[in-house]
Amino acid sequence: MSQLFEYFVVCGIGPEIRTLDGEKGFHGTGVFYLASLLDQYPPPTHMLYPPPPPQLPTCVLPAGVEFYTSGFDSRNALSFPRSYPIVLTDLQIYSIQCIMLSTPKMTEGDGSKIYVSCIAFRDPVCEDIAEAYHIPANSFADKCICLVSRAPSFHILREVLEEIYLLCFSSNGSSKPLWDAIAYTVSKVPLPTPGKERVLFAIENSLLSVDFPPKDGLPHADISFQPLVQCLDVDNFIKLFTAVLIERRVLLRSNKYSLLTLASEAICHLIYPFRWQHVYIPLLFFSGVDYIDAPTPYMMGLHSGVDTTGLSMDGVVVVDLEHNCITTNEEIPPIPEPEMSSLRSDILKLLHPNVVWIDSLKSDLESYEQYARFNRKAWSPENDVQLRIIFLKFFASILGGYRNFIENTANQVFNTQAFLKKRSRATHQPIDEMVTQFLESQGFLDYLERGIGSSENGSNLLDKLQDAIGRGQDPLSILPSASAEPEIITISDPGLGISGSGTRYTYDRFPSNYRSEEQEEKRKQILSAASGALEYAIKHNPSSPSMLDGESKGESLSPRERAAERERMVLDIKVKLQGLWLRLLKLGATDDPLSSFEYGTILALIEIDAEGIGGSGFVECIREHIHSGWQGQLTEEQFIAVKELLKTAITRATSRNDIATIRDALEVSAEMYKKDRNHVSDFVQRHLRSLSIWEELRFWDVYFEYLMECFSNKSTNYAALVTAQLIILATHMAGLGLPDTDSWYIIETIAGKNNIGYSHIVKIWDPSLRGNELRATLKGHTRTVRAISSDRGKIVSGSDDHYVFVWDKQTTQLLEELKGHDAEVSCARMLSGERVLTAAYDGTVKMWDVRTDTCVATVGRCSSAVLCMEYDDSTGVLAAAGRDAVANIWDIRSGRQMHKLLGHSKWIRSIRMVGDTVITGSDDWTARMWSISRGTCDAVLACHAGPVLCVEYSKSDRGVITGSSDGLVRFWENEDGGLKSSKNVTIHTGAVLSINAGENWLGIGAADNTMSLFHRPQERLGGFSGTVSKISSWQLYRTPQKAVAMVRCVASDLERKRICSGGRNGLLRLWDATINI
Repeated sequence: MSQLFEYFVVCGIGPEIRTLDGEKGFHGTGVFYLASLLDQYPPPTHMLYPPPPPQLPTCVLPAGVEFYTSGFDSRNALSFPRSYPIVLTDLQIYSIQCIMLSTPKMTEGDGSKIYVSCIAFRDPVCEDIAEAYHIPANSFADKCICLVSRAPSFHILREVLEEIYLLCFSSNGSSKPLWDAIAYTVSKVPLPTPGKERVLFAIENSLLSVDFPPKDGLPHADISFQPLVQCLDVDNFIKLFTAVLIERRVLLRSNKYSLLTLASEAICHLIYPFRWQHVYIPLLFFSGVDYIDAPTPYMMGLHSGVDTTGLSMDGVVVVDLEHNCITTNEEIPPIPEPEMSSLRSDILKLLHPNVVWIDSLKSDLESYEQYARFNRKAWSPENDVQLRIIFLKFFASILGGYRNFIENTANQVFNTQAFLKKRSRATHQPIDEMVTQFLESQGFLDYLERGIGSSENGSNLLDKLQDAIGRGQDPLSILPSASAEPEIITISDPGLGISGSGTRYTYDRFPSNYRSEEQEEKRKQILSAASGALEYAIKHNPSSPSMLDGESKGESLSPRERAAERERMVLDIKVKLQGLWLRLLKLGATDDPLSSFEYGTILALIEIDAEGIGGSGFVECIREHIHSGWQGQLTEEQFIAVKELLKTAITRATSRNDIATIRDALEVSAEMYKKDRNHVSDFVQRHLRSLSIWEELRFWDVYFEYLMECFSNKSTNYAALVTAQLIILATHMAGLGLPDTDSWYIIETIAGKNNIGYSHIVKIWDPSLRGNELRATLKGHTRTVRAISSDRGKIVSGSDDHYVFVWDKQTTQLLEELKGHDAEVSCARMLSGERVLTAAYDGTVKMWDVRTDTCVATVGRCSSAVLCMEYDDSTGVLAAAGRDAVANIWDIRSGRQMHKLLGHSKWIRSIRMVGDTVITGSDDWTARMWSISRGTCDAVLACHAGPVLCVEYSKSDRGVITGSSDGLVRFWENEDGGLKSSKNVTIHTGAVLSINAGENWLGIGAADNTMSLFHRPQERLGGFSGTVSKISSWQLYRTPQKAVAMVRCVASDLERKRICSGGRNGLLRLWDATINI
């Protein structure tokens, strides 16, 4: 005989502690940690039982495990134990992608659902764990005890679990060890035969019983439907039912775990005889919130405390059970008449009899009996049956005569169009959208396929009800009549109370089960490693048999079935992906690729995947197809689908730091293309440019190392080998469309790391040419100079080598080396009082005292790399921006942040602040003018055809100058309270990287390795006129000789007519702008 209970499981903090983000170790209270399976019965070594679902700990503690300074406190409701049920599927939460593709396995009686009753409570942290991880003494952590069954017996599961919990913490104790009582209950209580047996058993002094109704009635639902109907009014109740019936994406929200599970189970029973065929997670663990963006139908429950603001929620039907509210941006078609009115009326009669029957007379005996029966009784199982019959009557009406349209031919199972036309004629209404969608659902198709050729057709309650209604019989007559009293089976515990004379067992915490020597040794090793003692133990006793045996045997503790199941799952996903990929390539010109089944399913497999099996498997399918001889040409429809899927796969791989998948995706994208009307090839790779991973040096570094390993050959010249791999990198960069400036920097950096230097083998400046303009060469930086600033006596420079150097302008000697940034220094500013302000890719802005060579303070922090910075020393206002597309404004004197200026959609590359005005330039091809006092955007400058890399403000005429990757310098004139582009300069052939303007001089540095100088002609004529000068009066003065290294930054000393420039070769150049004037 089968057992009622499959497992008793304890979950909580185990010897290996990790946060939900995967960080090892204890990080204090207020942080949530991954739950582990601590104990179980039957034990994991018991080969007759399959292992519990591997993600069970994550599911039973959905929020994770939290540490506390105190345990149960009767004055603190948050510390009370919580009891709640959950429902899992055989394929488990971890492999939702398989659920989306598998044949339906969600039905009653087929063993595909796992029912779990949980009690979560605070329990003391084990002493050995606290010692290993330096957790404060007397700390507590969440622990959850669970009872697992294949039978949907929520009530008995909860009763048994509560008895075990109370037995553990009872002051009277138990007559036998707690785990002995658990073992006997799990192993000895049988599963009763439905309708024939009732099992009686005891836990200590509590007598419990369990039985099941006959199978020929409604499926067993050991829940009350009252919570669902109490949370939603009738209209929202029907709307939820409709959304589930037509298989929308449904998300239930509540702050109570039990309500989410019970409401989900209730709605599944109300759609009987149909079955929910898609993803079903009544209680979604918090870290799986991204699953909500899955494109295929699902029914999920999510705690209302989980934030979903970052998710699209497009098309999701959100059901707020706490506030009786349903929201969705896609209309749910209403149930047609007359079924809608009938369904609504029947529900109201059941829920609100006092209102419905209030006008009835006693003489109306039938009505009065109805009124009296429901007016005097609280909600009971009889009400549950009535509610289920009401919905079964709805199906009987809306599917009237459906059996006449079942065809079971090679082409179709059901003649949908003929049925809809027949219904339209019968109701005198047009074909209804809701009925059409329902007939096309997977649930209806599954129902038909189960019924065709089945020997159980005679027990189909829907057919029975239709026949009963046709004969004018009571709908309740289809249910089986009360049978004879069930046979009583008593399960006695012969060992109860005889383990010792009068012995009682009491506990101050939930006890651990017995551990074998191998398990204990493995636990000690994990804790030793956590505390740093494992290395010491190996050093002093490397040949310890217990240690070696413990390690090998510990590894064997994982059941073979679990490993085999995972291998089958991975293989199953890859096989399904291959089939989906081949079908995707058959999309025709009339197909919408982004709404196709193939696209949606592949996307779901990629997105809902913690380990990247879906993403890497999809890329592998493409690679194998290319290797088999496929030429890579796609139709327009296929091209759209493939590029979007690759984008998603790369994005997911980036979040997991899965460089291998990103690399493979990049390579296959270079092989797939479409052709336009002129037969010009357009490769998928070009459409991946928007992904941020291509901007990161670390990816190209790892990719280069991979190429070197693949193509290394001892007979090959090393320099030639490095060059060949760099050419491959450059080819992919060109295919992506990366800017030449960024590509060259990456290539140059990787080449330098491999001793193939470019900046040390070319002489950049020749002092003998044109006017002897070169005044000095400042050598010291080892990598690209990105920032310079100067005053009368000093120059400060920042570089990719993480250093900030301070130079003496007269002697050209290096005065100070400022070290404190953890990444490339992007900005530097010389301030009065021997102070320096710097910003870097580590997201920090630092203030330095040059006299003491120390960092005074970190005055600003951004969420990402800082690319540009401005500071007003007179007001103490600091502005910084970068890769997070936000311009941050601080008042560093008061230590507060004033504004976060939002508006740009991509990286902010440049910023300029003058008085109350801030100007920003961004990769979104626009510049913006902001007001600091108001924190608002006053103007958007949008005339460039590429990212705006630099901006400048001209004080004398209140105009703006912008430079872009399109090579243009635009002069914006302030006219009538607005800005307009009054002049364009196209002297540079590369991106304009820097602009520095004074009263009379303007310096511009560009990626074509040149610097151009502008001035105002009025200066040579003896001064300005009385009128305000116009921004367009700037005139080109000269362009000094071209260099090999691009000019990254330009700074000017207006008093002495000196201009300083810095380039990618790590050198600074000091120019005298007055020569030859």
